[in-house]
Amino acid sequence: MISVEDVPSFFEAAEIFLEGTIAAVLVILWLLVVALHLARPYMLANLQKFTLRLGADLWWLIYLALRDGLVVAVFVLSFMFFLPDVVGMLPLPLTGSLAAAAAFAVLVLKLVTRGDDDARAFMWQTYLLGLGAALYLVPFVFGVEGGSLPGPAGDAAAFLVTTTNPTWAIPLTYVSMAIVGGLGAVAIIYNLRESAAPIRESAS
Repeated sequence: MISVEDVPSFFEAAEIFLEGTIAAVLVILWLLVVALHLARPYMLANLQKFTLRLGADLWWLIYLALRDGLVVAVFVLSFMFFLPDVVGMLPLPLTGSLAAAAAFAVLVLKLVTRGDDDARAFMWQTYLLGLGAALYLVPFVFGVEGGSLPGPAGDAAAFLVTTTNPTWAIPLTYVSMAIVGGLGAVAIIYNLRESAAPIRESAS
């Protein structure tokens, strides 16, 4: 039986457990995002094996939905990196917020370009996903999971964790929020222009 006095600590423990689980799941999601993005040539090669156009279309649509859906999932689950109180409370990767901003930049690129048909945009998506994965995985593996290392290695690991390095963690959170805000403004302006274009064409 949980008493009234235990309710706040119970919910706090549940929050810590949930957010810690999300931080661990993001490792897998980042690896899957990069793997699926780099698997595009393999997926295209397999299109030639289908004898029915419907099968090829379904194969390609499922791949695109899974690949781009995972990028959305990574950004949504990374939203906790934009909450300074969570960043200061949990041992999270120091540059996790910047990784989230990189994922959001990929989504904005997909919105404002022709997607896979734009080779230059696809190249920038590859760079951003690689950067985002490195910004998340390196501090997680060598910081969050390597905090018990002795000597200078332990000091370097502590530098990569938000709770032991709030001097860097909190400013990086606000910088990442500014980046996402700026990219969000670009996406909104693009959508407004695209939605106004048919109206101008019909009026002319």
